[in-house]
Amino acid sequence: MSFAERSDAVHVRAPGKINIYLGVGARRDDGYHALATVFQAVSLYEDVYASPASDFSLTVSGDVDPSTVPLDDRNLAMRAAKLVAQAAGVTEGVALHLRKSVPVAGGMGGGSADAAAALVACDALWGTELGPHALHDLASRLGADVPFALHGGTAVGTGRGEQLTPALAPGRFDWVLVPSDEGLSTPAIYARLDEQRARVGSLADDPPLSLDVPVAVLQALRAGDPLALAPVMINDLEAAAVAERPELDHILAEGVRAGALTGIVSGSGPTIAFLCAGPEAARAVQDELLAIGREALHVHGAVPGARIMS
Repeated sequence: MSFAERSDAVHVRAPGKINIYLGVGARRDDGYHALATVFQAVSLYEDVYASPASDFSLTVSGDVDPSTVPLDDRNLAMRAAKLVAQAAGVTEGVALHLRKSVPVAGGMGGGSADAAAALVACDALWGTELGPHALHDLASRLGADVPFALHGGTAVGTGRGEQLTPALAPGRFDWVLVPSDEGLSTPAIYARLDEQRARVGSLADDPPLSLDVPVAVLQALRAGDPLALAPVMINDLEAAAVAERPELDHILAEGVRAGALTGIVSGSGPTIAFLCAGPEAARAVQDELLAIGREALHVHGAVPGARIMS
């Protein structure tokens, strides 16, 4: 019997994300960089099933090489389950099953989505009723992207990205994603960015320790206007990701030639997100990229965060 068929399993779905804007400031004393980003949750999901058990265990399925997903405490979902148990004084275990669709190490927060879904699933399974504020606090302890996966929608993230302010974005935005067969290490991309900045002689306070999202980005989102959004999308990590994986530059050009308004590396990469004028335009871009041998996924945003499906 599969996890999806078990009557005692709690099924929670959480979305992957793209970074519509990502400004990276200086490295802080805690090792993290100051960020100003705009997250958008998109319709590519991670599904987490939680079932009663005497101990903690984790299994994985989906479009993923199982060897790339740790099954122990290195996995954010496992750590999320144990955090809920610790916070609520639960002495039971849980059997977690992850059905993955978001690219692993792809800059789309798949692991963070797993963690957010595991928080919600375990809270429901054990009836701990921790509430949204406590779950947000636990999410913040797990990683900078986990709180956003919990809430979804479109939001401005500051600090390490965990300090969220909902952004008014009433329209639908259509994206075509081009994933990569091999992921990129987020710490490695930040390290390369630091190296690039050191080579050009950045001062200690340049880039700044605190950042703001440009008003033009927020205005385009508020207007629901992809044409206005396209020219103001920026990712400070993109140059580092392209330096690590030069093929990304060619893919960015291919998507624009196929009719996308613009393309951007999502987060630390290597997944590329192409913004399109609407659903029909996105399907046309997807078809063009598929025709030249690229994997291409049509998704839309914004969608809700982690939520119980059954």
